[in-house]
Amino acid sequence: MQATIQNEFLSLTVDTHGAEAVSLKNAAGEELLWQADPAVWKRHAPILFPWTGKLKDGSFTHGGKTYKGGQHGFARDVEHTLLKAEGDTIQLELRPDEAMKAEKFPFDFVLTSTFRLDGKNLHHTLTVSNPGAEELRFGIGYHPAFQVPFDNSHTVEDYEFRFDQPESPVILDASGGGLLTGKCYYQWKNQQAIQLTNDLFDKDSFCMAGLRTRTLGIYEKDTGRSIVCDVAGFPYTLIWSALSKPVRFVCIEPWNSLPASVNDPQEWEQRAAAACLAPGGEWSTTLSTTFNR
Repeated sequence: MQATIQNEFLSLTVDTHGAEAVSLKNAAGEELLWQADPAVWKRHAPILFPWTGKLKDGSFTHGGKTYKGGQHGFARDVEHTLLKAEGDTIQLELRPDEAMKAEKFPFDFVLTSTFRLDGKNLHHTLTVSNPGAEELRFGIGYHPAFQVPFDNSHTVEDYEFRFDQPESPVILDASGGGLLTGKCYYQWKNQQAIQLTNDLFDKDSFCMAGLRTRTLGIYEKDTGRSIVCDVAGFPYTLIWSALSKPVRFVCIEPWNSLPASVNDPQEWEQRAAAACLAPGGEWSTTLSTTFNR
């Protein structure tokens, strides 16, 4: 099921499957989100929960039991309950059923996804609460994909990622089959812009840590049109696109947690997390994106 809200600048459609934004159009009716061509990448803007990236050996253990898990958790692949779709807000909720707890993730949780339009801004808040009797440890992140070029008169080389100040981001190496190796390196030093090219992502994504910038956006260089994410407060921000030439979309991905490392233990309680909620606890994060198109 899908729900749509709109204001004078934007029209947003969210699917209850995955609580995923599947369409975002400007006032001219132009689509701003990637439209999930399965030949390239079959998603639009998935939410990543209860982990980001891959698990070591594709599994974790808890209470003596092993749970298998794919990349980026499972919230993006299951049905969420629509709570509200009116005015400027769409809100959905995910609670685990017994099958989910037995097969995927043995913890009680409530994941609430709230989308709100505010002028040319989209605010997407993810709230996690722990109604259970034991600690809830989880990872979480965003993965929106934006169509580029913005129109048929531009090419990939007409775009750049842009910080709001010069940056020397630390890149966390994930060459261990998508797992962190513990190594890091510099790809760019004292740069305010990263030129988009068709081979930029030939070796997959760039996971940046230590950013001082408040914003990271994709900009059309000759017009200044842009899609800008507020990444302040996120410990990690990734940029990525699928292996397609020419590049068809770009992702700006603020994460609150990291993929597993090659040296991770199997016990869930011993792994790094975005948050560890005591029973009755609650935690939230918001990605705000401005569409100057």
